[in-house]
Amino acid sequence: MTRRTHTTTGAGRVARLRRWLGRRGPLLLAVLLAAGAFVPIDGTFVSRVQTELGLTPMDGLALALAVVVAVATAASALVLPRLRWPMAVTGCAAWVFTSTWAALCVASYVVAFSVRRPLRQLTYVAAASALTVLPTTTGLAIGAAGVVWQDMLSSLGGVALFVWLPFALGLWNKARRDVVEGLHERAEQLEREQTARAERARSQERARIARDMHDVVAHRVSLMVLHAGALEINAKDESTAVAAELIRTIGREALGQLRDVIGVLKADGEGVALGPQPTLVDLERLLNQSRAAGMTVSRRDEGTPQRLPTLLEHAAYRVVQEALTNVHKHAGAARTEVLVRYDDGGLVIAVHNDAPSRPVEALPGSGMGLVGLRERVELLDGEFTTGPRAGGGFSVRARLPLSTQATEEDE
Repeated sequence: MTRRTHTTTGAGRVARLRRWLGRRGPLLLAVLLAAGAFVPIDGTFVSRVQTELGLTPMDGLALALAVVVAVATAASALVLPRLRWPMAVTGCAAWVFTSTWAALCVASYVVAFSVRRPLRQLTYVAAASALTVLPTTTGLAIGAAGVVWQDMLSSLGGVALFVWLPFALGLWNKARRDVVEGLHERAEQLEREQTARAERARSQERARIARDMHDVVAHRVSLMVLHAGALEINAKDESTAVAAELIRTIGREALGQLRDVIGVLKADGEGVALGPQPTLVDLERLLNQSRAAGMTVSRRDEGTPQRLPTLLEHAAYRVVQEALTNVHKHAGAARTEVLVRYDDGGLVIAVHNDAPSRPVEALPGSGMGLVGLRERVELLDGEFTTGPRAGGGFSVRARLPLSTQATEEDE
């Protein structure tokens, strides 16, 4: 545990250091290059010319050139990494005019690390190498005092030290970065593929469970429909026959809806016959089914009825259906009122039921009905509220706005 804590702390420090360098790196590099402009290499052609002219390294022309190089290299560092060519130009110019090596090293590293085309990289290396030996070759050509052929070896050493070595480091760091990015990309791709496989497995398992549930529930409901049909035929009085017919009709509708829902979960999505979804037109038939079961249900409409999107009307129907189901489960035959109010902004559906007059044996349920309703309503940008009433009972209310989303779905 201690080792892991130390490792995590060390990784956090490295991450903070990288973030700090990402923000302050160009400014820090600019300061270092500006300071490096005042540190030339002794013994070069430019230094010897300055000596012959009677100038010390920080007097007169040398100081002016150093200031210009300091400003130019600092400005080139500040525009990194957006622009790379200013650093390459100022690095070579700093070596030629003031024999300062810092900017040349940074330029070689930047070109190797950031330039993608090999031809451009080779062009820079050739040009920078030629410019590095230019002061010595020029001195030899004009016969400058103190410049001998042995100085060419020093110049070639400067090429290896200030051009080739930073260039090689830049190539190595670039290759390392590409490998790390490739590993990260591969890891992300594997993670996406694993997530997709897990989601596909979950979907297949859900479909399998739904099919199993369909087999079990459909078998039981089918038996109920058959028994209700037999009871309807053999009923000795009219009320029993009507109740049996209602049970048989409801059972057949439940089988049809269950078949449609399970059909949507088929893996291939073919051969699925979907019927029209119930809307507010079917609301009265839903209320009559509850009335036939012994519940006192009243309906109150307010506002001017208007044509609403099918998706919105279907959601309103489901709100009433789930609310009545909860009344059957928890309040028995308690008196219930269904409110349908139209306004300019959309539709308001409310279902209020009184407290049951006698104890009711609660029927089993999944406990997710109201949760599903809330999600359905909120997907349509609506408002959904539930809770007990002040005088007893329960209230379910949904406001469904006439949103653009619902209109587009309807079209």
